[in-house]
Amino acid sequence: MDFIDDFAAFLSASPSSYHAAAEVARRLDEAGFSRQQESAEWDAPGRGYVLRDGAVIAWVRPDDATPTTPFRVLGAHTDSPGFKLKPKPTLRRQGWLQAGVEVYGGPLLNSWLDRELELAGRLVTRDGREHLTRTGPFLRIPQLAIHLDRGVNNDGLTLDKQRHTAPVFGVGTQGDLIATLADAAGLSAHDVVGYDILTADTQPPRRFGQNDELFAAGRMDNLSSVFAGLTALLEAPQDAAHTSVLAAFDHEELGSASRSGASGPFLSDILTRLSGGTERQRLQAYADSWCVSADAGHGIHPNYPERHDPENTPMLGSGPLLKINANQRYATDAHGAALWARACTEAGVATQEFVSNNTIPCGSTIGPLTATRLGIRTVDVGVPLLSMHSARELAHTGDLAALGAAVDAFFAGV
Repeated sequence: MDFIDDFAAFLSASPSSYHAAAEVARRLDEAGFSRQQESAEWDAPGRGYVLRDGAVIAWVRPDDATPTTPFRVLGAHTDSPGFKLKPKPTLRRQGWLQAGVEVYGGPLLNSWLDRELELAGRLVTRDGREHLTRTGPFLRIPQLAIHLDRGVNNDGLTLDKQRHTAPVFGVGTQGDLIATLADAAGLSAHDVVGYDILTADTQPPRRFGQNDELFAAGRMDNLSSVFAGLTALLEAPQDAAHTSVLAAFDHEELGSASRSGASGPFLSDILTRLSGGTERQRLQAYADSWCVSADAGHGIHPNYPERHDPENTPMLGSGPLLKINANQRYATDAHGAALWARACTEAGVATQEFVSNNTIPCGSTIGPLTATRLGIRTVDVGVPLLSMHSARELAHTGDLAALGAAVDAFFAGV
């Protein structure tokens, strides 16, 4: 349970993608990794990392690495669905103070109702400096009482994304969200000229259920994979025949099309600098490289079994998923399946396959994007969840730890 307790602490420290990347960086610093600035010249250290906005790429590079040394990449993402603060965010309506928010990604809207939420993210001041901030419990999206919506339990809940999702944070007219966020960061609101602020649920992660085997928390899609990759990288051998890499991207929930997303140049930029040499030598390195794209997947829901493939019914507690899709929404192929089987066997953990019901199209991951951009062979995996994209998702403690063990084996070179 040490792994689970540490994961809970990691989640609590990571209410936004910017906090998650900063927490990864903090732990890397403690372990002796060297932060590199992209704007500077550098000879890649054996253990280093680069922070770009809400994304981070870190590596363990063998001392005898050459331009053709291959890479083992664990790809994941730091962002999660929710709500993002709009411009002119402080609203005054019907005597209430509210926050103007825009839907970020594809959250289960109803799961965000009647929860104590916080605002978290980054502020940028006039001097161009970036400051992390978080408010702690501060807002709530109140649901309409059943007395005023008598048919809700029969007709279903319908939420208008503009009218029904603005959280309340006070009454009266005296309030300013930017001032509150600036104060939380020790700044003056006058100096804040830019911000990227999102909502997060403030209920702490919790083990529960029979034998405390179930685990509930927000943002496990996909901080479960970021944490597994981080813990494995901290133990990765420096005498391997490859460079081990953690690539934790931002903006996956929006399609990854950003400078810090998987469709952007971040990973290519860093691998180019790590490899050195000629383009031909780098392509040789890529030809022998692997990427494990780790992102949460779906376990079978006992109340909705018809939404799953009838023969492939992954259970929480039966190991991490190998994610397969005929239309390459996941990048897994036969060679990737074999690699993942070897990693799980070496780690002594079970694994199980996930494939969608033919009538319900699956989502996608960074896997196909990375394979397309770099030509690196890629396999898609992840822990099974219930309530994915809820403000509070459900996992099994055994699966979370098993993913970390399998990534350990992957970085060790199975």
